[in-house]
Amino acid sequence: MASTGLQVLGLLLSVAGWVGAALVTAAPFWRVSAFVGGELVVAEAQWEGLWMSCLARPGSGHTQCKTYDSGLALPPGTQLRRGLAILALLLGVLGIGLAVLGLKCTRCLSAAPASHKARLARAGGLAFVAAAVAFLVPVCWTAYVVIRDFYDPAVAPPLKRELGPALYLGWGMALLMLVGGTLLNAGSVSPSSGSVPVPVTTVKKSNPPPAATPAEDKKAYV
Repeated sequence: MASTGLQVLGLLLSVAGWVGAALVTAAPFWRVSAFVGGELVVAEAQWEGLWMSCLARPGSGHTQCKTYDSGLALPPGTQLRRGLAILALLLGVLGIGLAVLGLKCTRCLSAAPASHKARLARAGGLAFVAAAVAFLVPVCWTAYVVIRDFYDPAVAPPLKRELGPALYLGWGMALLMLVGGTLLNAGSVSPSSGSVPVPVTTVKKSNPPPAATPAEDKKAYV
């Protein structure tokens, strides 16, 4: 049977992870300026994200952020990471809608059988799990590119970057959606439609007629 506590806990964790993933997607802290030999390789601290880049001047304390001029001019890898992040957010929206409709404690579709509501909640949990996987791909991909370029001697020092705080938050938000979707799915087990037990009626056997005595046999022939 569906567990209301697991359903609510799973939905709360999933929604928290989805909101955090939306903030991480918009944040410009995916890649930050690298430190090589204990010194900053550029005069200005640079932050780069999926949608914008920022320049921070340590001396003046001013930070200037600017969105990318053209999305089509970006590398194909960045465009694909953008698409996967947006897909993850859309899957999260779908998961929220399905989970709210299928929660046992909501009055949505109250006339529907409990098994139908449980299936909707399970579909919402699976949508959150898919959103977590889709969001993990751009985060892990960006981390791989940053680490590869950092240790590549062919990359110029001013172009080297380090892992930004948004990547660490992205891993945490994906984990929240993954755990929340799993709990939502586990707490929405469809009630088994067992067959109605058929009462078994025992038929009492009638006692056989008593055997005729020899005297009765003689009277029958007289």
